[in-house]
Amino acid sequence: MARAETEAGAISVPGEAISDHLLAFNKIKGETRKRLLPHAFETISKGKVEAYEADGWVVEKELKTRTKMRREKRHERAFEDRVWAMCAQLQFPHLNRDGSFKLSYGSAPSAKQQIDVFAADEESVLLIECKSSETIRPGQFKKEVEAISGRRQGIVRRVKEEYPDHKIRFLLATNNYTLSAQVKERVEGAQIFHVDEDTVEYYLRLAEHLGAAAKYQLLGALFAGTKIPNLEPEVPAIRGSMGGYTYFSFAIEPARLLKMSYVLHRNQANSALMPTYQRLIKKSRLRKVAEFVEGGGFFPNSIILNIETGKRRGGLQFDLAPKSPGPSKIGLLHLPQTYRAAYVIDGQHRLYGYADSSRTETDLVPVVAFVDLPREEQVRLFMQINENQQAVPKNLRNTLNSDLLWASDDYRQRAKALRLRIAQHLGEQKSSPLFDRVIIGENAKTHSRSITIDAIDNGLRRGNFIGSFTKAGAKEVGTFYAGDNQPTADLLTPFLEASFEILKEGLPAQWQYGSAEGGFVFMNNGVEALLRVLSDIVETVIEDEGVNPLSTSTGEMVEACRPYLDSLVDHLEGLSREDGVEYRTNYGSGAGSKYYRKLQQAVRAARPNFEAPGLDEWEKAQDKQYTNQAREIVGDLEAFFKKDIRERLEDEHGNDWERLGIPRKIRKESAERAIEKNLDLDPSEQVGGWDMMYIVDYYEVIKSCTNALWESRFAAHYTRPEDEDLSGTWKNRLGWIKRLNPIRNEVSHGGAISEEDYAFLVDLREWLLTGESDGAV
Repeated sequence: MARAETEAGAISVPGEAISDHLLAFNKIKGETRKRLLPHAFETISKGKVEAYEADGWVVEKELKTRTKMRREKRHERAFEDRVWAMCAQLQFPHLNRDGSFKLSYGSAPSAKQQIDVFAADEESVLLIECKSSETIRPGQFKKEVEAISGRRQGIVRRVKEEYPDHKIRFLLATNNYTLSAQVKERVEGAQIFHVDEDTVEYYLRLAEHLGAAAKYQLLGALFAGTKIPNLEPEVPAIRGSMGGYTYFSFAIEPARLLKMSYVLHRNQANSALMPTYQRLIKKSRLRKVAEFVEGGGFFPNSIILNIETGKRRGGLQFDLAPKSPGPSKIGLLHLPQTYRAAYVIDGQHRLYGYADSSRTETDLVPVVAFVDLPREEQVRLFMQINENQQAVPKNLRNTLNSDLLWASDDYRQRAKALRLRIAQHLGEQKSSPLFDRVIIGENAKTHSRSITIDAIDNGLRRGNFIGSFTKAGAKEVGTFYAGDNQPTADLLTPFLEASFEILKEGLPAQWQYGSAEGGFVFMNNGVEALLRVLSDIVETVIEDEGVNPLSTSTGEMVEACRPYLDSLVDHLEGLSREDGVEYRTNYGSGAGSKYYRKLQQAVRAARPNFEAPGLDEWEKAQDKQYTNQAREIVGDLEAFFKKDIRERLEDEHGNDWERLGIPRKIRKESAERAIEKNLDLDPSEQVGGWDMMYIVDYYEVIKSCTNALWESRFAAHYTRPEDEDLSGTWKNRLGWIKRLNPIRNEVSHGGAISEEDYAFLVDLREWLLTGESDGAV
């Protein structure tokens, strides 16, 4: 066949257009269903059945003259199919028919690049290379990047012949690959956009919920900052200031707003834009909003946005009206005509509820748009709004706090953010053995994904990797603390990954069980205890071998700790089913501590030089004759309550704190006890009613607070981390004080307490008296 030279210099085959290799639009829906199936199907003559079966196919259905066969797709094809289906679900109308699609990039007949997925709409063209691995492993992609870079100009020239006004984007889609920072830099440097399997699943799910509107999320990611064709920028607005930040109030058609808006959903697809904060749109809620809108309903409350100007000189153009008195100004606002210019802080369901509405071009929705609001302030505003509407789930609150508190002036909060960020990394990154084992954000709990961020946070907080902090700085520097959050995370995270890899490989059965029946290691109490013992191991090798985590490589640190980890594995591997059940069925606030002490005992039995802080005292406390330690802890706690609660009441009520802050019944009873006691005391030793309070009285004092007083003075300091998600009112979070009262009575009268109660006292003292109450949201 003769070839013809195009004006641009590329070679095309007469009669062979790109459109010749695209699937007919009316067939996309049916093809998408096939692509999303895990199996491939073929209908063959009956004489071929035996040969197909030898190749892994099985009979799906016997037909009259033919046979329908089925075979599970290989991972490469299954992933490529899902990427293709993602583009179809995002409603790109031009899609390649199959994997034989190629584009010329030069004049030679062989100068053709195979394209796994070709997707185009009225504005953009996506060229996607798909790579899949059967197991998780590092990816280099040097060959693929070099091929695209070398052929880019020719491919773009060929595409422009038929899509002259379109934006073109090259994508690398990967499945089961981890990309190092160096590889990511290589891919980005070649102007290739990377998506992994999590991102593909995110867009598939989003498309299921939003339909065509989901495409704006993808376009916002691919073409952020580039101009949106034919977008009218002007809107009448009022300019004002709130909290030191500029905002504009205006009304706009949803169709216009949808194109420039972006929602920072909290998932891997948006990890490069951290911190992110939005929960994924709920399909049921969106459907109700859409039905409400179509039925003539409207929402008078404003959608909250943040418009990013890119720090352009002068910010947004705002033409003042001739007469604009007062601090707020009226004028004509020129909105950015670019993708991902406006981040939706509140109102995503209201906005996307208009996506398929007949009123999307005509209705005007009210908007309050801040300008260049720092991302941390966006997170804070999102949490404030949603705490007063639909409560933010605790797991999502934890992941948000890892961003919100990261650079806090309060070092206790900063340390909490560091612990939460490490926990999040361990659960989200494919390089981590705990990948997809940790419940992140709003991910659902399963038998394998059952470890909470709190469990990892508790293990890190109660160990000594990071240290303890006051508001102003470090109180006790931890073994891996490098002076600030990021360098500490860079040292500690790979060490924890490598250590858990040893535990995973040494305990394959337990790894398989997770939190299912039979599992007792890789669950909340187990992970917390393992982290605490690992901290002890690090302190041991620092003392015995002189290694320094701040200067020793991760590999060397892990090898120094390996003998102790091997002893830990040997102990856990050798436990009987009955012993495992005992570990598994430890419940209550002291369960994690009991688990930890037993692991300490096991490692010390195998390696007598092992540093096991607190173990000797804990073992002694199991015997009644050593309850003096429990009595001492109770005394410390009572002294803390007496001082701390009084100060909080004084801060709230001033000199009238007793009358306004203590219920009348409690004041009367404690005053009577004081009078009785003073009858036998010297005048210089007289006591007041506050000196005669019982623990249960402190409980009643706090319980009598108004909601506002609880939130402002007590919530952050008297809610244990494990109680933050308790159902019911906030008063349920005070149950730990009620539990403390009978224990206090027992030790005060010389009685013995249980192992669990002693662990409970130790945990309370550690939480209340070590400055770890950080007041995080």
